Amino acid sequence: MLTNALIYLCAAVVSVPVAKRLGLGSVLGYLLAGVIIGPFVFHLVGDQTDIMHFAEFGVVMMLFLIGLELQPARLWDMRKPILGLGGLQVLITSGVIAAILFLASDTTWRIALAIGLTLSLSSTAIVIQSLTERGLLKTQAGNNAFAVLLFQDIAVIPILALFPLLAISDVETMGGGHSVSLISEFPVWLQAITTIATIVAIVVGGKYLSAPIFRFIAETRLREVFTAFALLIIVMTAALMQAIGLSPALGAFLAGVVLAESEFRHELDVDIEPFKGLLLGLFFITVGASIDFKLLFDNPAKIGLLVLALIGAKGFVLALLSRIFRLGFRQGLLFTLSLAQGGEFAFVLVSTAKQFNVFGIEISNSITVVVALSMLISPLLLLIYERVLSRPSQNETMEEENILKPGGVIIAGYGRFGQIIGRLLTAQGYDTTILDHSPSQIDLVRKFGQKVYYGDASRKELLLAAGIEDAKLLVIAIDDPCKTLETIEVVQKYFPHIRILARAINRRHVYQLMALGVECFRRETFDSALNLGVDALKILGEDESMAQRAGQIFREHDEQSLQALAKHWGDDHSYGVAARERSEDLIQVLQADREIKNKTNQQNP
Repeated sequence: MLTNALIYLCAAVVSVPVAKRLGLGSVLGYLLAGVIIGPFVFHLVGDQTDIMHFAEFGVVMMLFLIGLELQPARLWDMRKPILGLGGLQVLITSGVIAAILFLASDTTWRIALAIGLTLSLSSTAIVIQSLTERGLLKTQAGNNAFAVLLFQDIAVIPILALFPLLAISDVETMGGGHSVSLISEFPVWLQAITTIATIVAIVVGGKYLSAPIFRFIAETRLREVFTAFALLIIVMTAALMQAIGLSPALGAFLAGVVLAESEFRHELDVDIEPFKGLLLGLFFITVGASIDFKLLFDNPAKIGLLVLALIGAKGFVLALLSRIFRLGFRQGLLFTLSLAQGGEFAFVLVSTAKQFNVFGIEISNSITVVVALSMLISPLLLLIYERVLSRPSQNETMEEENILKPGGVIIAGYGRFGQIIGRLLTAQGYDTTILDHSPSQIDLVRKFGQKVYYGDASRKELLLAAGIEDAKLLVIAIDDPCKTLETIEVVQKYFPHIRILARAINRRHVYQLMALGVECFRRETFDSALNLGVDALKILGEDESMAQRAGQIFREHDEQSLQALAKHWGDDHSYGVAARERSEDLIQVLQADREIKNKTNQQNP
C-alpha cells in the first residue's frame, strides 16, 4: 500500500506541475500521470477498479462544494436550464447514439439504447475542474454546462433502474438476483415514501441540526474536529443516498445546498477543498491508468473512429441545443466542447450493465476505453478553445451575485467596532462579506438579519472563498492584535492589490501596523475618548467653540506625534524623552491658541 501511495504521489507531483507549466491544465496532467504509471506503459500499478471506487469520493466532495455555492433560491432559478437543457441533452443524445448503433450495425434496440444512455453522460469531474481552472465556470456556457451535468447526475438513478429491464437474458443466469439498494425489494409505493423521507431528513438535519453542532465544535477552536464533522456529514449523506439506491454524489450536492446559507459555509469550503483536490487527482490518475491500450493497439482505427464518433455525436447535439437556447457562437462553442466526452458514471453503468447481462464483455471493454480516451481528449479541446478564442468579456459573465460588486468590501471581525463600519457601508449600498471567528457572535448578529460567516481571516483559502480577488477593500476589525498582524501579512503576500483598513488596539499596535506599511488605521478608543474629553471641557465651563477647537488641535498634534515618535519605538529611553517633549509642545500649542482666542474676544467684545 505504501509503495502504491508513493507511486501515485510521485506521478502527481511530477506530472501536474509540468502540465500546468506547458499550459495543459492539471486534469490532463493527472490523466497523463495515470497513463505513464498504468499497466500499459511502465506497469507500476495494477488493476484500478478498487482504487477508482475510493477515488470517486472526490467527485462526491466536489458536488458537495458546488452545492455550498448554490443557495436553494438560486437552484430554483436554475430549474429551466437543469430540466430543459439538461433533460433534452440526455434524451436527444441517447436517441441519436442509439439510432446510429441500431441502423449502422446488427445491435439490438435494447443494447443500442443502453449504450446510448451510458454515453449520453459527461464527466462532472473533468468539466468542473477544467472550467474552474480557466475561470470559465461562471460564464453563460459554464452555468449551462453545470445545469446539464446536474441533470445527468440525477438521470443516473432512473437509468440504473431501467437497465434490468433491458437485460438480454434473465438476471438469474448471472448467478442470482442482486439487490441494488436496501429498499429494492420494497413495493414501489414504499420505495417512493422511503426516498422522500430520506431526502426530507437530510434537508431538516442540515438546516436545523447541523448548525448548533457546528457552533458547539467551533467554540472548542479545534479545526481538526470541525473538519472531521464536515467530512462526517458528507459521508453520512452519501451513504444514506447510496443505501436507498440513489447517487451518493447527488446526496452530497443536496447536503451542500442545504448548508449554503449557513454561516459556516466558507469554513466548510476551505476545510473540504484539500480532500476534494487530492481525491479528484487520484480519480483522474486511475482513469488514465485504466485505459486499455492493448485493445487500442489491436484495433486503433476502430477505437479512434468510435472516439471521434462519440465526440462528434455529442458535439452535434450540444451545438444544436446551444443554438436553440441562444448561447451565441463563442459561448455555444465552449458549452459544446466542455461536455463532448464520456463521463465517470459511464464506468458505473457499464459495471451494472455487465451485472444484469445488458451487453457482453467485449462491448463493455470497448465502451470503457472509448470513454476514457474521450475524457483524456476533453481538456485538450478546452485548451484549444482557450488558445484560439480570447477569454469571455464581462458582459458574458453570469452569476454576478457570487462576485462582489465594484467597491466590494470584506470585513474581518464583526464585534462592536466592525459592526459600525459594516452598518455604514451597507446603508450606503456597498456589498459586504463579513467574517468572524466567534460562533456566539455570529449567532447574535444573524438574529438581526446580517449575513456573517465563520472563519479565521488569516487563512489564505478562506479569504479566497470570501472573494478577496474581486474585492477592493479589506477592513480588519479584529480585536486580537496578533491575529490582525498575521492577517495583514497573509494579505500583503498573496493579495497585494487590495487596500487594507485596520483597527488599532493601542499605540503599540499602531507602530506594528506602520511597520507593515499599513497607512490607513484607526485607534479603537481614540475618537470616543477625545469626544468625551471635549464634553468634559464644556461641563467645566469652556464655551463650545473653545472646547471643539482644543479637541481638534489635540487630534492633529497627536497624529503628528504618532509619525514623529515612530522612529523611536523600541528604544524606551529615547521614546520617553521624545514623548515628553511632544507633551510639553502640546501644552504650549494649546496655551498659545487660548491666548490668541482671548485677544480676539477682547478686540471683538
